[in-house]
Amino acid sequence: MNLNELTISQSLVGLKKKEFSSLELTKACLRQIKNQELKINAFVSITEEKAIEQAKKADLLISKGTNSPLIGVPVSIKDNFCTKNIRTTASSKVLDDFIPPFNATVVKLLEEAGIVMLGKTNLDAWAHGSSTETSDFGSTKNPWNTNFLPGGSSGGAAASVASNETVFAIGSETAGSIRQPASWCGVVGLKPTYGRVSRYGLIAMVSSLDCPGPIAKSVEDCALVLEVLAGKDSLDATTSDRAVPKYSKSLNNSLAGIRIGVSDEYFDGVDEEVNEKIQEAVKILEKLGAKIKKVKLFPPKYAIAVYTILQRSEVSSNLARYDGIRYGKDRSYFGEEAKRRIMLGTYTLSSGYYDQYYNKAQKVRTIIMNDFDKAFKKVDLIVGPTSPSTALPIGSSKNHPMFGEMSDALVEPSTIAGLAGINVPCGFSKQRLPIGLQIFGPQFSEERVLNAAHKYEQTTDWRKYKPSL
Repeated sequence: MNLNELTISQSLVGLKKKEFSSLELTKACLRQIKNQELKINAFVSITEEKAIEQAKKADLLISKGTNSPLIGVPVSIKDNFCTKNIRTTASSKVLDDFIPPFNATVVKLLEEAGIVMLGKTNLDAWAHGSSTETSDFGSTKNPWNTNFLPGGSSGGAAASVASNETVFAIGSETAGSIRQPASWCGVVGLKPTYGRVSRYGLIAMVSSLDCPGPIAKSVEDCALVLEVLAGKDSLDATTSDRAVPKYSKSLNNSLAGIRIGVSDEYFDGVDEEVNEKIQEAVKILEKLGAKIKKVKLFPPKYAIAVYTILQRSEVSSNLARYDGIRYGKDRSYFGEEAKRRIMLGTYTLSSGYYDQYYNKAQKVRTIIMNDFDKAFKKVDLIVGPTSPSTALPIGSSKNHPMFGEMSDALVEPSTIAGLAGINVPCGFSKQRLPIGLQIFGPQFSEERVLNAAHKYEQTTDWRKYKPSL
């Protein structure tokens, strides 16, 4: 196995045993980036010089016995997280030359944990989309088949992990933007509970929904990263002061007696191949001791309507600061998707329409949250497809303003409710494209979600398959 193909846990073991150095691991990832970037386009910026410097520092600390949680492990970071003295664009030409004077809290915590930053990954501009086709720096391609999309908006992050350009990545999810690209790229993506991880320094799209999280090669890796990222942040008032568990220590708990819900509403309109693999996964969970129960949930179409209104409204507010006066370029550099969302959001919030649209959407959002609360009195977790389909061909999102909402239809409800959820690979289509299983639970149920995902992952071999690049 090449060093760049290692997981976080494998990397940490090898570094501790002095089987290889962080510099060797980092150079292996950088070589893979150089070999694959023309095909994949996962990165907006590659920070090779910084990565080499951080790797050398990590090796020195390791030689002195320092035992930081992620010391010496390479990571790619979605380019909507501010990175001090490193260009941060949100994949928009508006911020083409923006150099933040500070680190996002997520970046700060990772650096304190000893990571090596390889670069900033591509996304849909401003995270507006589920394909990475709206990026002003060109679309990212799916490593399993470069004629297909990687998903989005964290498409670059997911593709960088799937192509072994990095050991793990940091993405952000507003309505599926971690789990959906993880599904299409055949990797693990964890969306924590809203408020479990700080949003400070994350370029805001929908402030009431945005949530940073890890994309990795294994469930265990996601647990290790969440242990570093989770916790109260004085710079983000929405973060929770709940204690942060050792998530990686609870992965091998038995699933005996765990009640797992399956909702028919989450299978409407799902491709037959996806449906078959999810049903097989449910049977495996049942064999592991879980009790499978039918639950009735609000159809996801209601979440789509709510999300569309809330997202456009908060986008119009959050993008108002980009006027070209204090930083960045003027508003003429906004892409078509950003302009469309700004106009719809401004209309929704305008006098005479606020109550008709925005206020009503907030009320329905509460109803959706209450619906989940009722369901979680009967079951501990809910499973279903992450996406209605496997990856779609390049160009599929063109001239389809609702492409993102439809691709994220099955993960939007849990995001709107602020729940914890994960995507784990569960098979492939006949076209050899990955299929993802989503497992989600109540707020702050990350331990339970990770445990179920890990037990499923370790019972199957899907994680062992890699794209032929």
